[in-house]
Amino acid sequence: MSYDPAVIAPIPQATALYGPRFQRDPAELYREMRRDHGPVAPVLLEGGVPAWLLLGYREIRYVTTNPELFSRISVHWHSWHLVPDDWSLRPYAEAQHCSIHTEAAEHRLRAPALHEALAGVDQFELANQVEAIADRLIDEFAGRGTADLIAEYTHRIPLLALAKLYGLPDSDAPALVHDVAASADEGEEAVKAHGRIVARMARLVREKCERPGADLPSRVLAHPIGLSEEEIATDLFMTMGAGQLTTADWMGNTLRLMLTDERFAVTLSGGRRSVGQAPTQNFIGRWAKNDTQLAGRHIRKGDLLVLGLAAANSDPQVRPESGDSTGNEAYMSFSHGEHGCPYPAQEIARTITRVGIEVLLDRLPDIVLAVEPDALEWRSSVWMRGLTTLPVEFTPAYVARY
Repeated sequence: MSYDPAVIAPIPQATALYGPRFQRDPAELYREMRRDHGPVAPVLLEGGVPAWLLLGYREIRYVTTNPELFSRISVHWHSWHLVPDDWSLRPYAEAQHCSIHTEAAEHRLRAPALHEALAGVDQFELANQVEAIADRLIDEFAGRGTADLIAEYTHRIPLLALAKLYGLPDSDAPALVHDVAASADEGEEAVKAHGRIVARMARLVREKCERPGADLPSRVLAHPIGLSEEEIATDLFMTMGAGQLTTADWMGNTLRLMLTDERFAVTLSGGRRSVGQAPTQNFIGRWAKNDTQLAGRHIRKGDLLVLGLAAANSDPQVRPESGDSTGNEAYMSFSHGEHGCPYPAQEIARTITRVGIEVLLDRLPDIVLAVEPDALEWRSSVWMRGLTTLPVEFTPAYVARY
């Protein structure tokens, strides 16, 4: 199967990766696609945009480790004419002036500036900062006995921590929390939110040029590679968006499992180990540089391939006994290859998630879900898998006022 860029028409047997059915139970949809199509399935993204979804762990590894066959930048895409102006995925698909959207050789030259700046984060200092942030947020609702852990906790902690790493004032955090979350949704507001974040990052880079400090942007600016201000601003935006959303949803998904699944409740109450569902479902993407074959599918030059990270985590070829990704060592949620999430960023996310969960469990040990599990709703996003709310109840706790 291939796509004719001259014709706008539905793809036969393509599955929509948007809409109520996808949002309700994407895991079941992935299983159906794997059954019907194998590890590479035809899909439609928001707006009816055609693509291939890689469901197989081996297929994702192959694509992400062969940049000479599959490009990270979308200049090769033959279907830009099908993409609406307000396409919410546009900011993550179109080529941008940053180290992330580069071919492999250029990426190897430019990526060290950001990666080494991230490696300069002191994990012990970060853990202390997250603990203080978490305590402050819990103080705001501990005396009530009720809370929405998404709006009041998990979606605030990562960005407040990242704001400190970026040298941003806390007063910037509320608007950034809103815009980063909106940028992962569907529709025109996602594009507008993306524009506001990029503009704030551009101002931040200019500010750090004039007044450098002990923060991430200043370290990137001082790196001998010498990235441009525009490149740094875009890298900072991509890092903030990925760091905020994935970490917030990772924490929220873990807490949901803790409150609804006895296996996770035991693990968390014992070892305090954050083991929840990683939130990154799908990643856009790679583009075929030439006609090729992949898992028996004819992939045409210019075709878009979406990395199905969540589906790969439960690939029965690497976990045949159940297809359950719990404890799966073949963990694909940080992607793979040169363009995968840099290890220092993974460590930052793990620290924020672990400390945020530990502080909550220590402060509110009898916390329970305030609604039936089936009443929980998921945010509308092909990229991230995260809850819109997580209402809980607990014994009101005394909060000391200093």
